[in-house]
Amino acid sequence: MIQEELSASSTATAWVFTGYLLSASILTPIVGRLGDMFGKARTLVISLAVLCVGVLMAALATSIEMLIVARIIQGSGGAIFPLAFGIIRDEFPARRAAQGIAMISAILGIGGGLGIVLAGPIIENLDYHWLFWFPLVSVVAATAAAIFFVPESPIKSPGKIDWAGSALLSCWLVLLLLGISQASDWGWGDPRTLGLILAGMAMLAVWIGFEERVREPLVDMVMMRVRGVWTVNAAAFLVGAGMYSSFILIPEFTETPASTGYGYGSSVTEAGLFLLPATVAMMLVSPIAGSLASRTGPRITLIAGSLVTSAAFTLMTVAHGAHFNMYVATALMGTGIALAFSSLANLIVEVVPPEQTAVATGMNTVMRTLGGSVGGQIGASLIAGTVVAASLPTEKGFTLAFGFGAGACLLAALASFAVPRRPRPSFDPVPIPAGAD
Repeated sequence: MIQEELSASSTATAWVFTGYLLSASILTPIVGRLGDMFGKARTLVISLAVLCVGVLMAALATSIEMLIVARIIQGSGGAIFPLAFGIIRDEFPARRAAQGIAMISAILGIGGGLGIVLAGPIIENLDYHWLFWFPLVSVVAATAAAIFFVPESPIKSPGKIDWAGSALLSCWLVLLLLGISQASDWGWGDPRTLGLILAGMAMLAVWIGFEERVREPLVDMVMMRVRGVWTVNAAAFLVGAGMYSSFILIPEFTETPASTGYGYGSSVTEAGLFLLPATVAMMLVSPIAGSLASRTGPRITLIAGSLVTSAAFTLMTVAHGAHFNMYVATALMGTGIALAFSSLANLIVEVVPPEQTAVATGMNTVMRTLGGSVGGQIGASLIAGTVVAASLPTEKGFTLAFGFGAGACLLAALASFAVPRRPRPSFDPVPIPAGAD
């Protein structure tokens, strides 16, 4: 619809998604570091205000160029979650912090599911501009609430901004994500795709080497090598691959014409409703996920969430013919995502010092985004590889794509087993004076 109304090419329209993805991935760890340095609440308000500007520009956009710029500005919103994790850790009592972080983590999945469910009725009854007008109201309200109700965190980590490290981070993320995002159009074996991905990996190695030598790095590589950090980041990458691919696969599968013999022929609104059980499950499970993690440990809930999500994809792989099975699968998926997401940030928080909370959880968010990009593109490639007459894929393409999601989440469970059973802080606790409350 956007492509038709703005008379844009398919390549240009793809940047409506890619531009946001790149911007959010780059800005999330940088803004997280700024929050650790200058105050998380202050940085949160600024990020929300910039997000308001980007959403307003998108709602008013009359050209594809303006819309892409607006989406790049909206990338500032990617840092909201790691900043929120840091604020909760600094402000909440220890016994409540895990539950608060779990709830905030699950909201990411809930919002993604609701966005797809609500987009159908909005598109069918209004126009695409309302996909931005409605969120603008909530973002403005959130900004005002952050100004008046979110206290400034007392824990800061003063220092200099590592601009060179930020530039190198931006470089490898742009190269890597651009190569991945174009893979479904160019092909994974295309020299352009391979060249961008290899160049991105080379720049990643350069960035890591630079961050190890600089006195005040953007991201502490010693912290990133802690077993309780890199294993959780690996799990985040794989869980992200599963979750984001489902947001692409399920609507496309259900909207495929019934004449193919396997599709449901759903409208945009009906396709979104197939993800409603996932959203409801996340809403119901999220409040108890934090308490469950407190009793069993977030490692156990991460393993359970990964396995449940893998089971959901397995059900879609072997029994996607009946509508009821798809509803059951998406409900299982919502349950698994709520459990997994509630654990990821808590596991990171347990092993990094308070002054590095925002940047550490920011990098975990980036890993989840990278996983989502890879997962979404692999799923799209598996489907595109089976396209036949009338530009419609065969059932085998979706079966392979669902199977890929099941495998990715199963690998996430295996990565979760490598997470330390009882993570110990990698920082020295501050001694509490005798007689202190």
